[in-house]
Amino acid sequence: MPLYIATPLLEGAAMARPGRAVWLKMEALQPAGSFKNRGIGHACATHAARGAQRFVASSGGNAGIACAYAGRKLGIAVTVVVPQTASARAIELIRREGAEVIVHGASFQEANEYAQSQLTASDAFIHPFDDPLLWEGHASMIDEVAASGLRPDAVVLSVGGGGLLVGVVEGLRRHGWHDVPVLAVETAGAASLAAAMAAKALVTLPAITSIATSLGARTVAQAAFDATLSHPVRSVVVSDADAVAACLRFLDDQRLVVEPACGAALAVAYDGAALTAFSTVLVIVCGGVTATVAQLQRWGA
Repeated sequence: MPLYIATPLLEGAAMARPGRAVWLKMEALQPAGSFKNRGIGHACATHAARGAQRFVASSGGNAGIACAYAGRKLGIAVTVVVPQTASARAIELIRREGAEVIVHGASFQEANEYAQSQLTASDAFIHPFDDPLLWEGHASMIDEVAASGLRPDAVVLSVGGGGLLVGVVEGLRRHGWHDVPVLAVETAGAASLAAAMAAKALVTLPAITSIATSLGARTVAQAAFDATLSHPVRSVVVSDADAVAACLRFLDDQRLVVEPACGAALAVAYDGAALTAFSTVLVIVCGGVTATVAQLQRWGA
């Protein structure tokens, strides 16, 4: 039973420039609305095959929704622990998939610790971004790009905890694309990877002040930082305003709603200034379903 779908690869005509083609990997069309279906679906299927009786997940939103979806498809109970900062919409969408939701702690870190404290011998813990099973699952999107015959000379993606970054780098390496740079985009106020790259060591931000809460990991995964040391990764930081504007423009161009965490990567693609050296650009449209059109319009105003 597939827990994710092969997503379309579409031309981003509104982002193209003379001499530069932009391609969109449309992960926002996954069943649960984000790329998380891939890695979390793979992790859940693996743990189910090992006999797990329940999935316990920590999440601020999209990962919990993906885990709840996977549990429903596999017929396995799911408990998702979210922090108090989780939106009412995220909680509603997790519950809609039939999962139990526990709200605990002021931040993801506290929710994550509480989730791990609830584990029993028959449970499997599903982390939102820091797990090799997730990265292996996320890498499948690059397999699909390669199968299409497209070889990008740059990849643009958003970074929160870094799971997508690690998975994409794993996928690039799998196909021998070791020289393809990744532009890792964050919003100001959630830029823990940029801070780590500047400090040459993991950095824990004092707080998340960006509205792109899906990017709100105060510390990126160690593997994400390690990827910047072994693969050409370039850090780009955009404003919340640019991310929201990109979401609204994308809504007009592609008739699809994504959240500001995804808008961060889209903002770089629309602006184009960071892409002048490249002729074939792949943008991971990672998706996200915790922002509504009305909310994007309020932020935009």
